[in-house]
Amino acid sequence: MKKPVKRFLFWTPRILCLLFAAFISIFAADVFGEGHGFWNTTLLLLLHLIPTGILLAILAISWRCEWVGGILLIGLGIYYIVTNLNHIDWCLAIGGPPILTGALFLINWHYRKELRTST
Repeated sequence: MKKPVKRFLFWTPRILCLLFAAFISIFAADVFGEGHGFWNTTLLLLLHLIPTGILLAILAISWRCEWVGGILLIGLGIYYIVTNLNHIDWCLAIGGPPILTGALFLINWHYRKELRTST
């Protein structure tokens, strides 16, 4: 396997997971317009950032154990789709990227020996 392909397969799922976590974090900004006090706004912001924290924790696990992260991300995406079937557009926008990223982590795990050897 050529070196650019190895780098692409190694870094793509990691970068996609970070970008998706940043995308999900944007939704936490809606707490600032609700007119709560400082401490209530801080608490609500932390509560809204729990999904981002979960994604970042899965990414930390995935960095070394790609198969675990792949399964967790695919499970997370499927869980979101199953629990929100009445909004199919949101199912694809929120549930699709973790499934894609999880699949890329599983591909990364499958080719782990080739990806981690230097050429």
